Amino acid sequence: MKNKNIFNILFLVVLSLLLTNCNRSLSGKSSLTGLSFNDPNNGGYVRSSSFEAQEVPLGMVSIEGGSFTMGQVQDDVMFDWNTTPKKLHVRSFFMDEAEVTNSEYYLYLQYTKDVFPPTEEKYKNVYTAALPDTLVWRKSLGNTDMLTANYFRHPAYADYPVVGVSWLQANEYCKWRTNIVNLKKLIDKGYIKNIFESDSTRNFFDSERFLYDSDRLFEGDTTIYKKGVNDRTVRKRGAPKPSKNAFKGRKIAKSDGILQSRFRLPTEAEWEFAAKANIENREYNMIRGRKKYPWNKKYTRATNRKNRGDQLANFKQGKGNYSGLPGWSSDGSAITIKIKSYPPNANGLYDMAGNVAEWVADVYRPNIDNEANDFNYFRGNIFTKKMINEDGKVVIAGDDEPTVYETLPNGKVVPKQLPGTIKYIPVTKTDQTYRRNFSKSNNANTRDGDLNSTRWYEDDPETFAKKTNMYNSPKEPFATTDDAGEEVMIFDSKKRRTLISDKTRVYKGGSWADREYWLDPSQRRYLPQYMATNYIGFRCVSDRLGPMNNSDSKTTRNPNR
Repeated sequence: MKNKNIFNILFLVVLSLLLTNCNRSLSGKSSLTGLSFNDPNNGGYVRSSSFEAQEVPLGMVSIEGGSFTMGQVQDDVMFDWNTTPKKLHVRSFFMDEAEVTNSEYYLYLQYTKDVFPPTEEKYKNVYTAALPDTLVWRKSLGNTDMLTANYFRHPAYADYPVVGVSWLQANEYCKWRTNIVNLKKLIDKGYIKNIFESDSTRNFFDSERFLYDSDRLFEGDTTIYKKGVNDRTVRKRGAPKPSKNAFKGRKIAKSDGILQSRFRLPTEAEWEFAAKANIENREYNMIRGRKKYPWNKKYTRATNRKNRGDQLANFKQGKGNYSGLPGWSSDGSAITIKIKSYPPNANGLYDMAGNVAEWVADVYRPNIDNEANDFNYFRGNIFTKKMINEDGKVVIAGDDEPTVYETLPNGKVVPKQLPGTIKYIPVTKTDQTYRRNFSKSNNANTRDGDLNSTRWYEDDPETFAKKTNMYNSPKEPFATTDDAGEEVMIFDSKKRRTLISDKTRVYKGGSWADREYWLDPSQRRYLPQYMATNYIGFRCVSDRLGPMNNSDSKTTRNPNR
């Protein structure tokens, strides 16, 4: 009996080895044509099969996607009803476990100053455009200049969330983080030399240029590239071996899966989904109850024995009350506080309520369209394409074309695009011919203010542009008749302005300066994208590629099941 068991075990081991070898022999070939991949003697057609599971980026946690109810579920004391409940589905993604801190943003500034020295005329506005507005702490009737002078740069506040950063600046930080993470990854894996050891002016790196215009990156110095991928398969049989210091292999492509997917601001749906963390009040395939806060309790104070009565978030508790009485500070800070000072929610995210509110990617509109996309909802898409010159190469801002600057309404001069990056242009009508999934480049105004969302949808665009906008009200006698006897409304001609525009962005969550009402993840507010405050910060997300999670098991996480 014992010998029989040993024989069965050996048989299974041999069988598994045979199957593994079969899989390996087939993995290098097309299963539909038989052509070999990565074989210079068979066309050299590329297929990367090294991708197993996407690594969680540094400082982030994995958020498994799913369906949830986005929008108002509790109080509406503002009576604006701008968060109409709607069931949506959100894809899986990675999210920073806490807000970007002063020290992390200061690293970005130091790098920017090295690469784009403000002493050079062509770069003089790049560094200043990235600086946070430290004057946001000033009050006409308040003694707050100490914070103006110290909050951003003093080490006492190094791990506090950065504030005074506009939506535009937060976006630029996300782009920089994408590039610097990819640069570090390429250096660590030995694909390029450690350029930080050389002249700092050559440290500029852009992920898109590395993929599509690598020969002109690093000021055209191709000796920085040490090796490519698939060293053994690129060289044909009998071909001489390359010299010791020569570039080996082929250039890295997106299909190799080596580079990090881009960092960006979360969409409003992603932020609210992550903050609500419905995973902790889910039972089987249903949600038990409704959550008012990121934690699964009805109140803002802790109920456990050790911390009973302490606040679970940093917020303004009443008029003139930012932290409680001396000797009994119930939330720990009068302004912001060091990140991760409070327990995380069920998704492992800190400060999704309180401390600072956070920018999200969406253009603001007062409601959510009932007919809007229910999968990864987002308002603000601008579809673009790479600008190609006559030689068929991508156009580089600052190299092929001069760097273009613009002056924001608050007087700040910023580059429309960083020097050295690939220039993108809006997709054209020709690009959209016979498309059913989108019809224009800028979709921020879709279904709310554009031609198709009005009663003049049958007009041509030129006629529609000449009509009065939605903010011009009728005036007495309100209507008259034209030559054909038709009744025509009379509108006033006064130019009116509103904060709601295609350049107004949503920010979510409560802050140290807000009352408890704003701690509800469903609440939403808005501000022009070029403005900054002392209570709005941000965190980044990154797209998860492939499966929803790394687990092969389909079992639930709920231990009660």
